[in-house]
Amino acid sequence: MTRDMEALYEERLTRYTTALRNEKPDRVPVRPFAAEFVGLYAGYTCQEITQDYNKAFEAVRRCAADFEWDAIVGNMVYVWTAMTQAIGLEYYAAPGVEISADTAFQYIEPSEEGAYMLAEEYDALIEDPTGFLYDTWLPRVSKDIAAPGEPVSYRHNLALVKGGMAMLQYFGALGQQNAQLRAECGMPPAIGGIMKAPLDILGDKLRGYLGLTNDLLTIPEKVLEACEALAPHLAHVALTSSDPEKKVPISFWMHRGGVPFVKQEHFDSIYWPTTKQMIEIIAKEGVQVLFYGEGDWTPHLETFAELPDKSIVFHLDRTDPAEANRVLGKKFCLSGGMLNATLAYGTKDEVKARCRELIDTCAGDGGYCMDASAIIQNEARVENVRIMTEFTQEYGVY
Repeated sequence: MTRDMEALYEERLTRYTTALRNEKPDRVPVRPFAAEFVGLYAGYTCQEITQDYNKAFEAVRRCAADFEWDAIVGNMVYVWTAMTQAIGLEYYAAPGVEISADTAFQYIEPSEEGAYMLAEEYDALIEDPTGFLYDTWLPRVSKDIAAPGEPVSYRHNLALVKGGMAMLQYFGALGQQNAQLRAECGMPPAIGGIMKAPLDILGDKLRGYLGLTNDLLTIPEKVLEACEALAPHLAHVALTSSDPEKKVPISFWMHRGGVPFVKQEHFDSIYWPTTKQMIEIIAKEGVQVLFYGEGDWTPHLETFAELPDKSIVFHLDRTDPAEANRVLGKKFCLSGGMLNATLAYGTKDEVKARCRELIDTCAGDGGYCMDASAIIQNEARVENVRIMTEFTQEYGVY
């Protein structure tokens, strides 16, 4: 690494982590969660960057070199569909295979009847979450994996070998990608590690949304027990995958755990107690969590304010920026809020106006990072992303 790139890396990392700690850096950092946008910029289809992670990595490095951002995700197109296909997973639709080549990969929501866990199987999950996933869940989500007691085929064995090899290959390559971004572009990582709420695991991967919402009405006590059983495992995954230097936050993808997707009473009695438990475990280890609040979490801001100072970063999608700053701004860094529709369809002046509004509202005393409201996909216009970057660098100086 050249001295100039190392100095640039340290400058950006200091700017970014200062904001994350809700303090005042030299200027507002720019940290776009750029996913399929990097493929658009590099001239690749969604199929190419989803099926070939080397092309995705190259596209990220091109953006890191050409845009003066302050942190980046090594591959925000996080699902390598060649790996999911290797193990025969049936709940992802791959670009160019099940869907068009220019559409981002899709999660296939199961029907209530086709859920990967039955309502009567809560006790088995609660008793042994890991055993349930291997013995029951995995054979149901894979077209090749046999359930215990079923004949084991060549395809079963091959899927396990291919899947394991693909995981080792991909996650090893991600480490090399971060090293290249540092050495070649002076670019720090934006996040480290991954976390999900126990209730979201139930809804996303086990019962499906329809099954979960029915369970919340009919057997809420079992849902709570399951969330309590899952929480320690999920906290362990979050910490063991986190930044060993504890500088950048664990990503926590939030989507269907709040009002109106669940009732307020279920948020209060199930979602929040088990999620809060995880955050407190992680905070005791000195690691932050990035609450990536997809949708509108305004009804829950006062609840999030219960958490220890600087333990989280709260990301704005549809949450009201002014209200988020009023309730959380003195305790936590905020990020995001640049509407994806504005990046896709807005004029130059509209992009600037939204940047100005966000900086004026959220960044007065530091503790704010510019980013889009949601992950930037291939509908965003390159010129608008550049305007967001350059305007923030000029206007966001303290």
